[in-house]
Amino acid sequence: MEYTIKKIANLSGVSARTLRFYDEIDLLKPAKVNSSGYRIYGQQEVNRLQQILFYRELDMKLEEIKEILDNPDFNVEQALMEHQEKLLAKRREIDRLLASVQQTMHYYKGEIDMTDQEKFTAFKEQKIAENESTYGEEIREKYGKETVERSNQKYLNLTEEQMQEMTKTETQLFEKIEMYLQQPEIESDLAKEVYELHKKWLSFTWPTYSAEAHKGLGMMYVADERFTAYYDDKHAGAAQALNDAIQYHAK
Repeated sequence: MEYTIKKIANLSGVSARTLRFYDEIDLLKPAKVNSSGYRIYGQQEVNRLQQILFYRELDMKLEEIKEILDNPDFNVEQALMEHQEKLLAKRREIDRLLASVQQTMHYYKGEIDMTDQEKFTAFKEQKIAENESTYGEEIREKYGKETVERSNQKYLNLTEEQMQEMTKTETQLFEKIEMYLQQPEIESDLAKEVYELHKKWLSFTWPTYSAEAHKGLGMMYVADERFTAYYDDKHAGAAQALNDAIQYHAK
């Protein structure tokens, strides 16, 4: 079956303007353009649009989606399995938050007791789930399953005060990195402060500290674009600066 841009827009819920944009960036080209100049979409384009929408629901960027779909090794069945797992993970996150909301409602009605730590458990679990989804495979391969599980448990056990201190430490870390980037002298006290603050930040979740593991993590910050982006989105060059400080000062 063939569809005009208007019909496929009505079918999919994607606006005609968006479909034209997808055509312009080569994300979704029509099967053909008829003699009247209308874009015509076939079954293959319908299937590709469905995949695009699946990935968009996972908050992926359009250029990333295009790269995946244009890969000659792209497998629809495998992609659907991955979609399913990620959506199930998202549902588990929502279920955790719903359970926390319901528990809190009972608490405010005076029906149950609730510790301060329990009030933040769902948010911590959600953060762990997000990290597992993004970095789980890599960190398990590098540090081992047991170490990662112990780290997650330590994070879950943090008190409200410790959580606040952890956030404060990371804020200070970024402030020092910004200062260091203006005067990048690796032997300076400022570079050592960057290292010490990052070590302190790790201490909130790492079961034990190891300079070797710290250096390995620093290398991951510059080798893996996802880690790099976390720091460079704050300050350009931050990931490299942090790794330099770690490699030099971790003993």
